Amino acid sequence: MTTAKITAAITAVGKYVPDYILTNKELESLVDTSDEWITTRTGIKERRILKEPEQGTSFMAIRAAKNLISKADINPEEIDMVLVATATPDMPVASTAVKTATEIGAVNAFAFDLQAACSSFLYGMSVATSYIESGRYKKVLLVGADKMSSIIDYTDRATCIIFGDGAGAVLFEPNKEGYGMQDEFLKSDGYGRDFLKIEAGGSILPPSDTTVKNKQHFVHQEGRTVFKFAVSNMADVAEKMLTRNHITKEDVDWLVPHQANKRIIEATANRIALESEKVMMNIHKYGNTTSATLPLLLADYEDQLNKGDRLIFAAFGGGFTWGASYLTWAYNSK
Repeated sequence: MTTAKITAAITAVGKYVPDYILTNKELESLVDTSDEWITTRTGIKERRILKEPEQGTSFMAIRAAKNLISKADINPEEIDMVLVATATPDMPVASTAVKTATEIGAVNAFAFDLQAACSSFLYGMSVATSYIESGRYKKVLLVGADKMSSIIDYTDRATCIIFGDGAGAVLFEPNKEGYGMQDEFLKSDGYGRDFLKIEAGGSILPPSDTTVKNKQHFVHQEGRTVFKFAVSNMADVAEKMLTRNHITKEDVDWLVPHQANKRIIEATANRIALESEKVMMNIHKYGNTTSATLPLLLADYEDQLNKGDRLIFAAFGGGFTWGASYLTWAYNSK
């Protein structure tokens, strides 16, 4: 007697975004920019900012997880693992995922953080899938959360217009109908280390009066170089998902692209000749929330997803890190 192969399927989603809306108009008073300039070059109209003091990434991760638990009506004590994908942990050492697991009541779960810049959630999907497919774990909670406002210099026009704060969560469970994760192609290249980074705060350049004075704890980005690499690499891996799995654009129901820049998203969709109606996009509302963009898309589009839908995920992040995944949706959301 043969047992059906276990696949890792997403069975629930949740989200949280802060109340405060930072508009392009408000940014005009902070840096030399305009609503037209930002919209034309990025597609962003506004972004959410977590303004309350002493509230970090875990605050949003906890709320996104609780939103999922409430919607799916699951017992948090049944969760085996909590993984938080983030580039902005609460603290350098104490795990944000452990704090999140405790606060949501996942007392039987083990937890850890995963950091791969804007590809963190995509990499997290791979990790969650592996744990589910091992057969040892039944419920893996993956949260993508970032408080990007904590590492942005709001006098730097190159970065302050792009990023926002937010969190999204998904639950992975075993599936024996063949739905869930089908394929992935993940890449990295240390050549990109100098083009998108936070220079200080790590073991090479620990915090000091000088690093603070020089603003070396904020995100630094060489936009043109990052844009060029992101456009080509996100498009390449998305195309690879189709060719390697012998599917065409007609077979794809949704492209789920990292929300870094509208032009990058459109270039990725164009490479696989996918019409705009099949491209998930909310960058105009949230900006680039780094690890949270992919799960926030799933949460915002959940009511349009149907069992069996084919989804292509693609992301690109600092380091450089990038990749794509092919997943079939496991439930009817309506």
